[in-house]
Amino acid sequence: MKAFLAGSRKRKSTEEAPRHDANDDEPTEVKLALLSSLHPQIEQDILMDVLLAHDGSVKEASASLRHVRPEPIRSGVIGYQQSLKQYALPSADPASPAQAKKLKSKKGSTLHLFDPQDVAEHTPCSIIHNFLPPDVANDLLKELLAESETFERITFKLFDNVVSSPHTSSFYVDSYEKLMSQKSEYYYNGAQLTDVRRITPQLSKVKPIVQETVNQEIQHRIKTRHPGGKKLKYQSPHPWVPNSAFVNCYNGAQQSVGYHSDQLTYLGPRAVIGSISLGVAREFRVRRVLPKDADTRTAQDADAEGQISIHLPHNSLLVMHAEMQEEWKHCIVPALSIDPHPIAGNRRINITYRDYRARMHPSETPRCACKIPCILRVVQRKRENFGKYFWMCHAGNVPDKEGCSFFQWAEFDDDGNPIFNKKFGKPP
Repeated sequence: MKAFLAGSRKRKSTEEAPRHDANDDEPTEVKLALLSSLHPQIEQDILMDVLLAHDGSVKEASASLRHVRPEPIRSGVIGYQQSLKQYALPSADPASPAQAKKLKSKKGSTLHLFDPQDVAEHTPCSIIHNFLPPDVANDLLKELLAESETFERITFKLFDNVVSSPHTSSFYVDSYEKLMSQKSEYYYNGAQLTDVRRITPQLSKVKPIVQETVNQEIQHRIKTRHPGGKKLKYQSPHPWVPNSAFVNCYNGAQQSVGYHSDQLTYLGPRAVIGSISLGVAREFRVRRVLPKDADTRTAQDADAEGQISIHLPHNSLLVMHAEMQEEWKHCIVPALSIDPHPIAGNRRINITYRDYRARMHPSETPRCACKIPCILRVVQRKRENFGKYFWMCHAGNVPDKEGCSFFQWAEFDDDGNPIFNKKFGKPP
């Protein structure tokens, strides 16, 4: 069945004409309606996923649905589902992958993935359900729900307007020394954080479990998904050691965060993040970042930007791997409705454990004329220099402050350590 997601269907001979589905030219809505009438026991989201899996062929999608009896999923519930591999057409030769087609995203649609194998194959993430022992997960949730009562909204400037984050959050570090360093040396969105806290007992208890699991996932990802079984260029060869955590609280169905990539300024290139979800289940969407050059874009590029949804139930760990921040964007979308959690009610708590690298400390990175440590970014909009890193002034994101025009290409060795050129040298 693995071939369903990994391979493409081959013709039996080079002279065999491609089969034509009578419904190929119909709009997706019509195809979905046809499938729904043929398989009324299967929910619309599943029908859409299967239709996409078979490249819009109603005939093939319907045939694949006849040989399985999927258990019904309660409407509106975000949780677990069997792998989409179950919807593969059975092969005449069990050892041959020739009958399979690759599951892929489509422009203007959202592909919903629930099974960890599907998530690992089609996104730069891996997910582990029921990550912590239930009592440990509940203790951590209760502790952070109490903490979240005093969380703040982050304020920043966007297109000359001062805006606040659509959810509340706080930042946690291991020691008093690191707390003071965060408040005086580090900048986020061009400003210093005001809400920095010492790590809580439950966050500290869970951290080594997260560290061990994430490192195992990193090595598995490298062996099974990276070319030649080698780490990516600029990816750190050292073990991932979380030394800080952003904790976010999403209170109610409408609190969300738009598409973005996490800042690499203190994480370095090819960063890995471990993210725990507790309480209300929400929808985490990702989409691939492609250059916007209109004259070079293709239909395949547009399809590659189709959204992929990963459903995050209570007590799940999502690992965002080294491909994530440079090549993909992610978001938490508003929900039409949510199923209240017995402990959290309408709230979702999210913990993102991060490895702040010593070589990326503000004392080791460039400062602009505004005397603020620069932000590290990567070229994503144009094919020219696509994927290349650069330092720039970020003071312009501070309310009531103007930034300067400082710009410097960033250089790193193969392991992601910064290299400073002769023109600028090491920052003072």
